[in-house]
Amino acid sequence: MSKKIKSILATDCGSTTTKAVLIEWKEDRYKLTFRGEAPTTVEAPFEDVTKGVLNAVMEVEELSGRTILDGDKIITPDNGTSGVDIYVSTSSAGGGLQMMVAGVVKSMSGESAERAALGAGSIVMDVLASNDGRLPHEKITRIRQLRPDMILLSGGTDGGTTTHVMELAEILAAANPRPRLGQNYKLPVIYAGNNKAQDSIKKTLGEISDLDIVDNIRPVLEQENLEPSRDKIHDLFMEHVMAQAPGYKKLMSWTDAPIMPTPGAVGSLIEMIAKKENISVVGVDIGGATTDIFSVFEGKFNRTVSANLGMSYSICNVLAESGLDNVLRWVPFDIDRSELTNRIGNKMIRPTTVPQSLEELVIEQAIAREALRLSFIQHKEFATSLKGVQSERTISDAFEQSSSGQSLVNMMELDLLVGSGGVLSHAPRRQQSARMLIDSFMPEGITQLAVDSIFMMPQLGVLANIDKEELKDDASQAALEVFDNDCLIRLGTCVTPVGSIKPNSKMADITLTFNDGTVKDLVINEGTLEMMEYPYEEVKISIKPVRGIDVGAGKGEALDSVIYGGVVGLIFDGRNRPITLSKESNKRIDSLLSWSKAVDEYPKGEVF
Repeated sequence: MSKKIKSILATDCGSTTTKAVLIEWKEDRYKLTFRGEAPTTVEAPFEDVTKGVLNAVMEVEELSGRTILDGDKIITPDNGTSGVDIYVSTSSAGGGLQMMVAGVVKSMSGESAERAALGAGSIVMDVLASNDGRLPHEKITRIRQLRPDMILLSGGTDGGTTTHVMELAEILAAANPRPRLGQNYKLPVIYAGNNKAQDSIKKTLGEISDLDIVDNIRPVLEQENLEPSRDKIHDLFMEHVMAQAPGYKKLMSWTDAPIMPTPGAVGSLIEMIAKKENISVVGVDIGGATTDIFSVFEGKFNRTVSANLGMSYSICNVLAESGLDNVLRWVPFDIDRSELTNRIGNKMIRPTTVPQSLEELVIEQAIAREALRLSFIQHKEFATSLKGVQSERTISDAFEQSSSGQSLVNMMELDLLVGSGGVLSHAPRRQQSARMLIDSFMPEGITQLAVDSIFMMPQLGVLANIDKEELKDDASQAALEVFDNDCLIRLGTCVTPVGSIKPNSKMADITLTFNDGTVKDLVINEGTLEMMEYPYEEVKISIKPVRGIDVGAGKGEALDSVIYGGVVGLIFDGRNRPITLSKESNKRIDSLLSWSKAVDEYPKGEVF
């Protein structure tokens, strides 16, 4: 079968490292063949992002033996021994995309605007709203202080009252904000509110800003329309933000698709996987300064950025937000509280260091659990059904849910949990990655676990978004095949019965039927964690929970399904939700050590 695309070069310009990958059509599928990386060169003395790109691509050239560069140009198309058919790139260099959003009602149009901005890959610096409790002069001062890359203004349903959204527009006009980059440029403002106010908005903001008007984010109360705003944010990111960063104009002239913000590209890939497989997905990228969480439930995509929860620059914030006791509960040995605080402080002072001993590794992974857990709590609070929409509710609902929208995140419905970022992707043993994901996200029922091997999701995300009609099918096929075969490391499946039951009592009987016809029976008891090594092959599972326990079919209802092993295997988790640990130090340490031993988390013979 002849392919229009035989080779693809993709780069991701991060804040510290620029990564390049070469994808080629080989043996009837697209494969990741070579990768290279180099320091990002967006700051002095280079101040030209293309230098870092060329250095990373040169490494790919050396490893592959293929000539890709002619001076500082990328050779296209592929002619067998040199050149590539497509070059794409993503970027979060220069601090990524920083935005402010404004909406009339904070919990309705304000939150919808925030969802649109986050979904496009931006960091939302602040949400202004008519009802946020700040006086007009405080809002004006805030806008001037923050100097965002662009502002998204929304509010009001189509045809409704325009008073409040115009008040917000007048505050923006009074602030007359300057963009962060490019002093001679007007700040981009996107208006995605009540269509009745469009003419008044043009009069108020047309002169002082670079104004774009798109369809209303909340045309009616019951409906959210985020696509037009998200697309416009991507376009403006290219035209304004990237155009001001050193060397980006040159880089933009090389690429075959618009440069996307790194998180936006990851989000679009996760959205695409969920749609193609018709599954619910949660993805996490834990970095040095921030933790991004992406989810698709009921076909709705959400992304949140926990800008103060990371593993190096903001590691002390994790300690401050979670509290020392919550970090300590994951450490399977006695440690002096002040020593733990000092070790965490050292990591913040020297953010690029990696653990040098098993003790340091365990402490770092304990902090990672808390960073992930707290980020996921923030995500669940944000990924809600539309607020302000009335729904029928029974008396019992009135006690269970708040009136402002229910979280879409349902762990019993979750099919796939994907982790990426150094602490997860580069853990010395994959069992450690699996444990961190399970302990912090606490999946329920049957959930597949995976990690991104080398953080390739951004490049694959932009590749999946190529618009050229003649290349579209091959590009999205390449993105999906490389994601499935080279990017994702399938850790295995976690099976978790859920419900309140006496400690140590039976939660469920399980029967596993393997491909060779052998059958294995086992029991999940409360408080236990067990692992069975099994490769990435399907296994038929039959689960019979005891009364009051749910595995996905309802309390006490049996469930038959197909699950998959992986590099870790099958994990059976009988720990209650949320996972609780004894307050007594000895009991807690015993539990942690027995769980570690059960999944072969650390080398045998290593005693803390």
